[in-house]
Amino acid sequence: MRTSNLESIFRGLSALGLSNAKGVVWNLTPAELVAEAIKNGEGQLTDTGALMCDTGTFTGRSPKDRYIIKDALTEDKVWWGDINIAYDEAHFDALYTRIIHSLTYKKLYIRDAYAGADEDYRLRVRIIDTQAWHNLFCYNMFIRPEAEALQDFTPDFTIIAVPEFEADPVKDGTRAKNFAIINFSRRIILVGGTGYTGETKKGIFSVLNFLLPDQRNVLPMHCSANMGQQGDTALFFGLSGTGKTTLSADPDRRLIGDDEHGWTRKGIFNFEGGCYAKVINLEEKHEPQIWGAIKFGAILENTRFIPGTSTVDYTNKQVTENTRVSYPLHYIPGAVIPSKGEHPTHIFFLTCDAYGVLPPISRLTEKQAMYHFISGYTARVAGTEVGITEPVSVFSACFGAPFMPLHPTKYAELLGTRIREHKVSIWLVNTGWTGGAYGTGRRISLQYTRSMISAALRGELDAVAYQTLPVFKLQYPLSCPGVPAELLNPRLRWQDPELYDLTLDKLATLFIKNFGKFEEFASADILMGAPQLPADSLVAV
Repeated sequence: MRTSNLESIFRGLSALGLSNAKGVVWNLTPAELVAEAIKNGEGQLTDTGALMCDTGTFTGRSPKDRYIIKDALTEDKVWWGDINIAYDEAHFDALYTRIIHSLTYKKLYIRDAYAGADEDYRLRVRIIDTQAWHNLFCYNMFIRPEAEALQDFTPDFTIIAVPEFEADPVKDGTRAKNFAIINFSRRIILVGGTGYTGETKKGIFSVLNFLLPDQRNVLPMHCSANMGQQGDTALFFGLSGTGKTTLSADPDRRLIGDDEHGWTRKGIFNFEGGCYAKVINLEEKHEPQIWGAIKFGAILENTRFIPGTSTVDYTNKQVTENTRVSYPLHYIPGAVIPSKGEHPTHIFFLTCDAYGVLPPISRLTEKQAMYHFISGYTARVAGTEVGITEPVSVFSACFGAPFMPLHPTKYAELLGTRIREHKVSIWLVNTGWTGGAYGTGRRISLQYTRSMISAALRGELDAVAYQTLPVFKLQYPLSCPGVPAELLNPRLRWQDPELYDLTLDKLATLFIKNFGKFEEFASADILMGAPQLPADSLVAV
């Protein structure tokens, strides 16, 4: 145990119904947890010292199996539907009782931590795990309190993660055997039937997304953040595969955080104490900071060794393409600790447009920013089979719909207020295709994307000439240092301009149809940011 206040420890366990638990260990060090994980057969050490583990059946989150208790506290606040799925209190109570009973004779790894680098807004979190490597993940990803703060630690929220415990869908009212359930009234999160650690960290993110806007007037954001040498802050929003983590890990800027932040009236702060980066096809030359962070204390998920070695093969997709690494923020050289920053001067919305029609970079108005924020667009390729080249559009409100319990317009209005107050420049950056859709066009190089973002941050795009993209009304620059001018106008890159126009209209139609479910609650300002496409020009999709 890493605290001397045994009375506080056992009082906390008793309140959860775990007073008879055996073999409890509290706030172990990373070295102790690595040793426990290896002893338990939970993972192996790589030649860099990182611990390599498998998450089991689930190699990613399962949004359809994430629930929120519907009660007097949440009934009129949560945006209920396919994303925020209601769960019955009685089912929760019965499931909780069975989980607690299952833990009576198990070894439990318990950790106390913070969510939130700003002392005025942080959440005190207690995590109870049955696997050592899961507890090490929580050490990496949450903020680690000083020793004296652990002496009488009283949690605001408790997570109980038991991957080996499976629900009975008939008895428990779940869709499947796995589940992640948030009970705001009892301040408990239950995770079971899945070994994917992301469920734990995103559970607390969802909690903050519910509590902070109404109670503290804080905008919670699914974004990365970094800081320039002069203290200027930039935010990067984007769904998986758009480059959020890669582009924020800039050797010329200091990392504040790679995934979750809050924006208060005094600045921004990181919710987390670590990074959770994708490592599929990782190369040192392209992502040196992430590469260097994969050392003792870091955790690799679902990767594989080069045969006959303990060297990781980052190209191996045998288990999943969603291979990841978790490490503490201080593993990144020059990271901002405590991870707080001034109000952002620039915000980048990242989209991987597989249709190949959006400009590599364009400047948004405040109204467009709110509209695109709610839309949360990216696109993915349909598959790798021969002949399948049609992209698949993905819209995730606020660039993180599965973690947003409130209606998206609540977050968008708060974003708009912050943008107005601090005169922030907003950019839409396409990290996807140009010169044609996936299958015919080419992926925009990371080098050029970095050059465009760097130019925006340095103010080098403020005085250049701009042109307006039809339909979307986006303003894109006609020149940018380090980037070929012909790359900036997407229509000029297509061999068939008429096909480009048709594809642009198709994408606009997808935006308009997706936004239909938000129109009832959206303000006139937000609606003014939409693509302008006459009704008779809508494309069948």
